[in-house]
Amino acid sequence: MAHPTDLRRELHFGDRVILCAVDRPANVHAMFAAAVASRPQGEALICGSRRMRYADLDAEVARIAGGLAAHGIGRGDRVALLMGNGIAFVVLTYAVARLGAILVPLSIRDQMPGIRHALTDSGARMIVAEAGVAGIVPPAAETPDLVHRVAIGAADGFADYESLRAHPPVGEAVDLGEEEIAAILYTSGTTGRPKGAMLTGLGIVHSASNYCTAMALGPEDRTIIVVPMSHVTGLVAGIHAAVRAGGTIIVEREFDAVRFLELAARERMSFTVLVPAMYNLCLHRANLAAYDLSAWRVGGYGGAPMPEPTIARLARELPGLGLMNCYGATETTSPVTIMPAAHTATHRLSVGLPVPGAEILVMDEDGRELPPGQPGELWHRGPMVVPGYWRNAEATAREFVCGFWRSGDIGSKDADGFVYVHDRKKDMINRGGYKIFTAQVESVLLAAPGVREAAVIAKPCPILGERVHAVVTLAGDVTPDEAALAAHCAAELADYQCPESFTFRVDPLPRNANGKVMKRLLRSELGFVSDG
Repeated sequence: MAHPTDLRRELHFGDRVILCAVDRPANVHAMFAAAVASRPQGEALICGSRRMRYADLDAEVARIAGGLAAHGIGRGDRVALLMGNGIAFVVLTYAVARLGAILVPLSIRDQMPGIRHALTDSGARMIVAEAGVAGIVPPAAETPDLVHRVAIGAADGFADYESLRAHPPVGEAVDLGEEEIAAILYTSGTTGRPKGAMLTGLGIVHSASNYCTAMALGPEDRTIIVVPMSHVTGLVAGIHAAVRAGGTIIVEREFDAVRFLELAARERMSFTVLVPAMYNLCLHRANLAAYDLSAWRVGGYGGAPMPEPTIARLARELPGLGLMNCYGATETTSPVTIMPAAHTATHRLSVGLPVPGAEILVMDEDGRELPPGQPGELWHRGPMVVPGYWRNAEATAREFVCGFWRSGDIGSKDADGFVYVHDRKKDMINRGGYKIFTAQVESVLLAAPGVREAAVIAKPCPILGERVHAVVTLAGDVTPDEAALAAHCAAELADYQCPESFTFRVDPLPRNANGKVMKRLLRSELGFVSDG
């Protein structure tokens, strides 16, 4: 399957003139249909003992689309998924696309407040949840738009997922424009209130194609998706990139280094995208020489820098593996840069070169472009950049300028065009690739009884990169109680967002003249100095 990189400027979203691929699928369904047409008997999906050819997957998508349509789901309706990695997630992704509906993936690691916000903000009409996490779906009184509840397995108040197959299949797809919304992914912001990034067919098709071009993916390639499919990396770098290539998706529900390597060897995995912590765990917990990984030729990574010793050791132990840094965000539908494998060792601190169609500016605080080598805020534009946030005109106006998304990352470009990310303007923590915004955690801490002040900072970790640490001052008569604070956070936040350690202070938090907490000083006082 060819993935041409010929580009031309096109007008999209009313006022954006962006570089787009000349030859591309019309939408997400068209991308899937092309893979089915080119490889009907090719292996599409493997999960445990179950294997599906593209023709089988297409038939299953048609059946589930028929069940969704029988429940009144159609063009523009939002369908939420609350499930881990599995066949059902892939099937529903393309069943929703076939109907012209909008996918709203939710994290099974979230708690009811986050699920409630996503459901009510998106106005989802249906949710399909795994029975084991159906209990965190808010009651009907709190989700008035949610008309249909479906569960994989038995759950009170939920219809059975199997019942969706009892209706006529849908073979014909809705003729959806590429600028129409294909998915809404919720991403936390510095205000602590998640925003729904609107991913379009245009963006998904370009990002999937860019993975295929950069990694030279084709029908013979096989990937293991072990990062969450509910996140942009799992959805785009995992599902959509493999389908764009006409390749094979191997589903793994969660990461275990030994099990991952056994599966990679047995199924002849050729490419995947992981977070650096996963590569570190493979090196620490297994002997790579014990596995036949000769087919593994591309190792993408993102979410955090790859330590130099990890790059060097992987080069020694897996000389046929090309490591490629992939930098992006939910708002950019995954990558805006990809590092060519040949340059990874010599440009370890760079996140790579812009993908086809991506324009990256380095801007100062007055909105002026900076020369090579000077740091500023990275602004991104291209067909992969979302048009804005769902029902949030204020945030859209604040973060998007002339089609550029203001990333909040402080970075630079060198004279050869390589992009570097130096710091995170938005005060984000990367815990093994999971992105945690400290303001959201702090708002939860400040709601706990007796908490007067709270600051959340990153604690360096050799495996995960960073962990969440909370510095708290209490009211004078309150006794520090780590367990109570941890339990309070666990009821409101996803598990990876919760503080894993605490420091209790008697003195007020240090603040500058503007009243902002000086987190750099806190990190220095606690000895939290990263080697990255």
